[in-house]
Amino acid sequence: MSVLVERHDRVLVATINRPEARNAINTAAAEGIAAALTELDESDDLSVGVLTGAGKGFCAGMDLKAFLAGERPAVPGRGFAGIVERPPAKPLIAAVEGFAVAGGFEIALACDLIVAAEDATFGLPEVRRGLLPGGGGLLRLPTRVPYAVALEWILTGRRVTAREAHAAGLVSRLAGTGTALATALDLAREIARNAPLAVRAAKRIVVESPSWPAGEAFARQREIYEPVRSSQDAIEGARAFTEKREPNWRGA
Repeated sequence: MSVLVERHDRVLVATINRPEARNAINTAAAEGIAAALTELDESDDLSVGVLTGAGKGFCAGMDLKAFLAGERPAVPGRGFAGIVERPPAKPLIAAVEGFAVAGGFEIALACDLIVAAEDATFGLPEVRRGLLPGGGGLLRLPTRVPYAVALEWILTGRRVTAREAHAAGLVSRLAGTGTALATALDLAREIARNAPLAVRAAKRIVVESPSWPAGEAFARQREIYEPVRSSQDAIEGARAFTEKREPNWRGA
């Protein structure tokens, strides 16, 4: 299968499983990623997702052989790789080993957090080939690192080390070689221990609020916040705190 899906308690792990092609994205892989994200969002017993690649690297971008054969590795409504135009509503972590380049970097940028092995590299080399990163790299990278840093990476097309990406604030956690997935799972479990309604709403506000008019920001936030505040989980969280015990979340 082009994408493998596993569940670890409240965490879904999707693995791009095309190591012989550097995990490049063909139609089957795009459809597999989209299906995994749909499963993540529609399953009440899942809170967080992790996206990774099999073998030595995360993803080398679009499968050019498949493209030349007439494939278009996109999913209606979700775009390239089944993710770049509509990521999941729940938090998603990219676990990067080896390389995340071209469309592979854009897939990682479509995730909410990036965990990378210390020797991993990132890059948008499209300008070196007379092309542009059309899968969200030009839109997302300047929102994740300082403007001048993003523009340099984009206009030079050079490879960026995980340590450099971490220093710029793009990589959330650095991991030892071969341990990016394990580190990402630790982070995912830490998030999944929290109230699922609150986690999903928090992500929604962070993602949507930059486009809100300043005068409407608190009103729009209130629309998302109030249902969480009046939920059973909010009551359970307060009760568990006063009773000095772990909360039992219901997602309602």
